[in-house]
Amino acid sequence: MTKNIEFEKLNLETSQIAWKELQRFFAGGYAIYVAGDLDLVEVAYQMSMDNKNQIEQWMKEGHVGKVTDNHAREWLEADADVWAVVVSPWVLVQKGGD
Repeated sequence: MTKNIEFEKLNLETSQIAWKELQRFFAGGYAIYVAGDLDLVEVAYQMSMDNKNQIEQWMKEGHVGKVTDNHAREWLEADADVWAVVVSPWVLVQKGGD
């Protein structure tokens, strides 16, 4: 699959969802935080392509990582909506303005 096709597929699968709907993925350790300064779909694409070097770089910079307890609590208390996309088994989550 070419990048454009895979990227477009992920883009179409990205949507806003209430954070409370994703609690089970957080509880299972499958919710991945993506900082607001990154393109959520690009991160999803790089994960789907198993680009370990890029993912590790973003993790080292603190732009990508497991959703923290603090994020989860803040988003739940605010009844926040987040952008999300699935790259199985992970659910990538991004809160606008982070």
